[in-house]
Amino acid sequence: MNMRRTAFLAALGATTIYALNHTIAKVIMPNYIGAFGLVLLRVIGASILFWIASFFFKSERIEFSDYPRLLIASIFGMCVNMLAFIKGLSLSTPINGAVIVTLTPLFVLIISAFLIKEKITLIKFGGIILGFSGAVTLIAYGNSFTLNAPNIPLGNTLMVCNALSFGTYLVISKPLVKKYNTITLMKWMFPLGILYNLPFTLNEFMLVDWFNLPFHAIWRMGFVVICTTFLAYLFNMFALQYLQATTISSFTYFQPIIAVGYASITGNDKLDWIKFVSCLMVFS
Repeated sequence: MNMRRTAFLAALGATTIYALNHTIAKVIMPNYIGAFGLVLLRVIGASILFWIASFFFKSERIEFSDYPRLLIASIFGMCVNMLAFIKGLSLSTPINGAVIVTLTPLFVLIISAFLIKEKITLIKFGGIILGFSGAVTLIAYGNSFTLNAPNIPLGNTLMVCNALSFGTYLVISKPLVKKYNTITLMKWMFPLGILYNLPFTLNEFMLVDWFNLPFHAIWRMGFVVICTTFLAYLFNMFALQYLQATTISSFTYFQPIIAVGYASITGNDKLDWIKFVSCLMVFS
C-alpha cells in the first residue's frame, strides 16, 4: 500500500474517532468531569503517550527557526481548539457539533488564501457563504433538542471557533510535518498545550472525584485521551505529511453521517429538519 493511500486511511480514521467522540465525551460532562478539566486530562494523557512513543523512534532536534511556528501551532491545536470544542460540546448537542465541524474545510481555504496565497474562485467563495449561512442557521434555530444542552447557541458558537482554530492549526503545521517526524512534533506540542491550558483548566481538573469514578465514565475518559487525542492527532499529522490541509479537512464531511447514527442509536441526540437543512448548506 502506498503512503498516500495510507494517509487517506489515517485521515478517515481520525474523522471517525472525532465523530464518535461527540457523543462519548458529551456523556461524561459535567457529571463526572467539567469541560475544562477534560481538556487538561487530554493534554496530560497525550503528552505521556507521545513521550513514551518517542523512545521507539529516532530522536530529532527541532531547529530554533521553527520554534515560533511550533509555539503558534500548539496554541491553536492544543489549546484554543480543545477549549472551544469541549466547552461548546458540553453546552450543545453531539449532532450540532458534528455539523459545525464541517466548516473546517472552509476555514482552511480562507486561511490558506491569506497565509499561502491560495486562490479562492467564485465557486469556492459561494461555497464559503453558503457554509457560513448553514452554521448561522444552526446557531440561531437549532435548539429544539435540549438533553444535557444548557446553552445551545453559545455552544454552537464555541464550536465554530473550534473549527476555525483547528483549520488554522492544520495550515500552520504543514511546513513542520515536512521536516520532522510526527512523534517529534507531538511530544513537544502537547506539553506546551499543558502550559497553555493550565490556568483555565486546573480548577475543574482538581474537582474530579478520581477514586470514585464508575467504569462507564473511566472508559469514556480513556477513549477521549487514547483515541480522540493520541491516535486522532497522530493520524492527522501523519496524513498531513502526504496530503494538503484542505484535503484532510474535507474528511470532516463524514463526521455528521457517523455522529448522527451513533448519537441517535444511543439516544443522546436526534436529527431534526433544521439540523438536516443546515448540514446540507454546509456540505454544499
